Amino acid sequence: MFCSDYQLTRRRMLKTFSASLLGMPVSQLLAQGASSKAQAEHVILFWNSGGMSHLDTWDPKPGRKVQGEFNPVKTSVDGMEISEIFPQLAKQMHHGALIRSIAGTNGDHGRAQYELQTGFNQSPNIMHPGLGSLVAHEREPLGDLPALVSISGQAARAGYLGQQCEAYFVGRPGQKDPYLTFPEGISHARGMQRLQILEKMNRRTSAKNGAEELKASQTALKDAVALMESPALKAFDLEKENPTTVEKYGDTEFGRGALLARRLVEQGVRFVQVNRGGFDNHGNIFEAMRAHGADMDPAIASLISDLKASGKLEKTLIVVLSEFGRTPRINDGGGRDHWARVFSCMMAGGGIKGGSIIGASDPDGMEVAERPVKVADLHATLCHALGIDLNKELTTPQGRPIRLVRKEANPINELFA
Repeated sequence: MFCSDYQLTRRRMLKTFSASLLGMPVSQLLAQGASSKAQAEHVILFWNSGGMSHLDTWDPKPGRKVQGEFNPVKTSVDGMEISEIFPQLAKQMHHGALIRSIAGTNGDHGRAQYELQTGFNQSPNIMHPGLGSLVAHEREPLGDLPALVSISGQAARAGYLGQQCEAYFVGRPGQKDPYLTFPEGISHARGMQRLQILEKMNRRTSAKNGAEELKASQTALKDAVALMESPALKAFDLEKENPTTVEKYGDTEFGRGALLARRLVEQGVRFVQVNRGGFDNHGNIFEAMRAHGADMDPAIASLISDLKASGKLEKTLIVVLSEFGRTPRINDGGGRDHWARVFSCMMAGGGIKGGSIIGASDPDGMEVAERPVKVADLHATLCHALGIDLNKELTTPQGRPIRLVRKEANPINELFA
């Protein structure tokens, strides 16, 4: 278990530290804080909330009634075509792979998002950890930064792994976190002096009472200060990034998120989730998808290209995923509705075999035609790439034994050379 041993999220601790410790007497804070050989070392997950249309992205159906407004474009891989909304990404697909036969079981957003992000169906008795939390728990941290960072939205919760495996949240990429600096009027020396006083009082109280809450608070405070003091913190600052690079990724929230994700994995962050919503397009889907493509295409293509140039692509698994696809039938409002029977995702890097196409849907994208892939197989595949034992069993705080990955899940071995 590699997550730090504390029960407070870093953000909560930083917030408490900045807003309370430095503006109140220390005494008021004393009680706060109640597989096979892996190639991948990092994951960047682009989570597209709402249900991204497989037909208008990774699995176009030219000449069929279900095609819609977009034509396919050829990619850098013979015989592989994707939607015209991704022209730059098409040139990078020799580094990528498409899975066109994901067989979902949930057409409801909440249940489907839970299953896609945890690999399990919802249960009233337990909350399963999201994939990022699982990776943070199982892989040794690299560097000073948090192992799990979620950008422009919240990642799935850590569940039974506890808050020590929750994501560090970045609201808007490039904006400075106010909780990572001392408040105005508090010098660095004065702030550190107050921290030393708090540490002494906590040690004294902990020795007397043996309070687990104080132990958790001390550990969280230590990590928070280490983060504030770390030179690696500059990875979050996009202001000093080359303007040409920002323009290449796209000076949009999504473009900056992809650029920040690259900078974070370069500093050792294990798992970065970049969140984007707006895919629940029951109406006017083609206008919406054009806008999505305009933001996503340059950002993801530039990310792949830059990681390849720096030698980090083989160690970084990129995944573009949503909770389900959209109906092949175009409704009267010019949209597509929820469709879980078959949908697609894209992967790149992390040791996968570039240019691969796994499975196929039928001619209209309604059902799986070849090589069905279960949702849990995606999680088994990512764990396989990262060298996480698929058969590992943990014990929940309630004493219940539970597997990290479903027993019936299998990695997609064809993805790996």
